[in-house]
Amino acid sequence: MLITVLFSLLVSSVLATEKDSALPRLNDTKATEAFVDSAEVVVIGFLEGEESDSYKELVAAAKRVDSVPVAICSVKEVWADYSVSSDTITLFRKADNHQENLVVTEIKKIEADGLVNFITVNEVRYITEYNQVTAVGLFHSEVKSHLLLFANRGTKEYTGLKKKLRALAPEFTGKFLFVLINGAVKSNSRSLGYFGLKSQDLPRVGIYDADSDMKWLLPEGEISTERVQEFCQSFLRGELKEVKQAGDEPKTEL
Repeated sequence: MLITVLFSLLVSSVLATEKDSALPRLNDTKATEAFVDSAEVVVIGFLEGEESDSYKELVAAAKRVDSVPVAICSVKEVWADYSVSSDTITLFRKADNHQENLVVTEIKKIEADGLVNFITVNEVRYITEYNQVTAVGLFHSEVKSHLLLFANRGTKEYTGLKKKLRALAPEFTGKFLFVLINGAVKSNSRSLGYFGLKSQDLPRVGIYDADSDMKWLLPEGEISTERVQEFCQSFLRGELKEVKQAGDEPKTEL
């Protein structure tokens, strides 16, 4: 609540919302930077005006994806700061410092359904729950190392561990994507099996490196911030490469 109030005060002098506009307008660089920094994922429509179909469809999409803040910027001097030269709808995410551009002229027809899909697929957060939709954004990210929390939704550990790892994730921005895999979902059994795990083995923490297609498990025990932090650092130092992978036979862990 406090963060929201402070953000509102910060941009109040440079962020204007027209009475007939459904989206806030970003009128200069300072307001745009503040908006981009205001949430884990935001969307800005770098659009010349509100008369275009692109704007109308973005408004419609924003109403359907209310968890992601959406704004419009028509000031071309600001566009240049983000390497935008024509009408573009851009998603910014902090988890991997990524900017995903949807250039309007490259799309046959802009529709709200397509924009909702664009936002949903690319909505990678500091800790992202794995499913068929988020998998696309996760595996298209330039960050190929994933810190995985395997936990069963509904258990006493679930919420606490999710909050703990979400708080740790910003420390590893650009190095790891933090991913939550709900072991209570049948469709995730394949992911668990890849690590040699079953639902009753959870919660556990693992690392998957897409570049090498290697995987490791944090040894059983308390899943503390310090242990997970050191686990990540061990990978970054290259120490896990000498450790047998999770799911190998015989089952061997760090």
